[in-house]
Amino acid sequence: MSTKQNPGLNELDELSIQTIRFLAIDGVQEANSGHPGMPMGMAPATYILWTKYMNFNSANPRWSNRDRFVLSAGHGSMLLYSMLHLSGFDISLDDLKNFRQWGAKTPGHPEFELDHGIELTTGPLGQGISNAVGMAIAQKYLANYFNREGFPVVDYKIYVVVGDGDLQEGVASEACSLAGHLGLDNLVVVYDDNHISIDGDTDLSFTEDTKMRFQSYGWNVQEVGGDGNDMAAFETALAMSESGKPMMIKLRTHIAYGSPNKQDTSGAHGAPLGEDEIKLIKKKFGWDPEKKFFVPSEVTSHFDKVKEKGEEAEALWNKMFESYTQKYPELAEEFNSAIEGKLPVNIDEILPTFKAGDSIATRSASGKVLAAVMPKMPMLMGGSADLTPSNNTGWPGMKDFQKSSPDGRYIRYGIREHAMGSIMNGISISGMLRAYGGTFFVFSDYMRPAVRVAALSKYPSIFIWTHDSIGVGEDGPTHQPVEHLAALRAIPDLVVFRPADANETAQVWKYTLENNDGPVAMLLTRQNLPVLDQDKYGSAKDTSKGAYVLVKEKDADVILMASGSEVSLALSAAENLAKDGVKAQVVSMPSWELFEKQPQSYKDSVLPPNVKARVAVEAGIEMGWSKYIGDNGIFIGMSSFGASAPASICFEKFGITAEAVTEAAKKSIANSK
Repeated sequence: MSTKQNPGLNELDELSIQTIRFLAIDGVQEANSGHPGMPMGMAPATYILWTKYMNFNSANPRWSNRDRFVLSAGHGSMLLYSMLHLSGFDISLDDLKNFRQWGAKTPGHPEFELDHGIELTTGPLGQGISNAVGMAIAQKYLANYFNREGFPVVDYKIYVVVGDGDLQEGVASEACSLAGHLGLDNLVVVYDDNHISIDGDTDLSFTEDTKMRFQSYGWNVQEVGGDGNDMAAFETALAMSESGKPMMIKLRTHIAYGSPNKQDTSGAHGAPLGEDEIKLIKKKFGWDPEKKFFVPSEVTSHFDKVKEKGEEAEALWNKMFESYTQKYPELAEEFNSAIEGKLPVNIDEILPTFKAGDSIATRSASGKVLAAVMPKMPMLMGGSADLTPSNNTGWPGMKDFQKSSPDGRYIRYGIREHAMGSIMNGISISGMLRAYGGTFFVFSDYMRPAVRVAALSKYPSIFIWTHDSIGVGEDGPTHQPVEHLAALRAIPDLVVFRPADANETAQVWKYTLENNDGPVAMLLTRQNLPVLDQDKYGSAKDTSKGAYVLVKEKDADVILMASGSEVSLALSAAENLAKDGVKAQVVSMPSWELFEKQPQSYKDSVLPPNVKARVAVEAGIEMGWSKYIGDNGIFIGMSSFGASAPASICFEKFGITAEAVTEAAKKSIANSK
């Protein structure tokens, strides 16, 4: 085998790096699919980070004080899987051979699975680096909250590998700008500057001075030239960290390093190198070209020592935590409870209730819930994309999280909606904290990639979107969400709530805080809504069932169903129908997703199958409602964009009124006979 020396690397280092490269390209070739070039260029720097700088224990991937590694350039996933295998995580050689196959632990792009050592889901470019900003915020807050002199129980860094594609995505610009403002010096980003994209050389579209760009954000930027193998220079750059600044190391690498025919070509980005080319590469480095997925015994022994180092690091931390527990028992108990996801309070005891007959916007009701909850839940962080007074996401006495105040729990995201969603995800997978963030519902479009990743990965982020319909009024169609509710409901594993009044809103928060197994979306009104009389109608406590009966009729002629602000219209229509002797069962449907999880018997009690006459009313498009209204049902809602006018005029002109629901009910009854 080759003993060629690169600065900062000994023969065993070289052998280990070659092993990483070859495992990666063998995995891609075996799958006949994947991205071999990036792992080959980034193997040295990644190896150095994992073996010399990062603290982790592969025997306990959930150790709270581990350093986090984020492969934002997730297409290079075989680099991560190879490192995880060699470092002793639950990724076997067979898993590497099963790359990109059904049921594999090694999917095409990394998917969040802490037990396998995968910190988060990456692949959609820009998401990983933006998540990492959230992870760094979480570490700063937790360190300030729990650490005491001599007891750095929260003392870890976030290491990130990004590529040109990550830095071209707008979300990365948003997040990295905020990271510089916040002075997140626990964030270390290694930029794989290989000059190659799918279309060809990055000069085709990406010629900015990235060093100056990140320096203008307030980052410490170091450059390392050469071919990506000068690890002495890389380590020198790592040592140039600055207090109060996140760090970027701009590392000049070569895609498919060592490939005689494909190095520095776009063809090496997203396609297997081919059996013949792989043999040539292995020959070049003095390896047996016929051996696949080969790990030399020296490398195995070397990484065994890395594993031992990790076990020792956690053992030392555990010893420190024992002393910490003796000196600060209450903090230690709080620390452990946070890791276990336990709530520090009984939500029912602090949840506000609202008086029937009052009128309050659900955004305001949410704000009152936060005022009651936030002072008692220090592991919950909030924020808004420059709309705090409109979203009602603040609370009395709150303190901003800033560079000078890491004890603050309110994040001023600025007008960076996409970054807010991604950063929230990073905070929410810290293992101890959860995050909520607010903006106008129409801007959920800007956040959709982050919301989708949260749902796919089951991150427990809390998305608050206010101004949820044409009830926005005078701001007009640019700010009036019409199709957005249907679009959110189309995302699997996202629980969407549109509460009908203040008490339903409180129950939405109760469900959200007591369930941390995935993301939740809250859609809240700008306009005031009447607080429903729970003695007269059904209890808002049934909000957690997704849908419940407000007006029960034994032999109903028609079912009226609605969500959010339109529930009151359905109730008014039921009163109108009663005057004509028509019995209407009225149903509030705040969450389709939770309703679908209920037993069929419950669903049938809410929507009796024998009642074919049905009307749904919602200030959005009809998409999806056919499942509930059936062939004879009628939908009252939007089929166009909104308009600029007072909210009441918008509802009237678009025909979303109690009178329209009344007439639709009569028509549906006639159609059902």
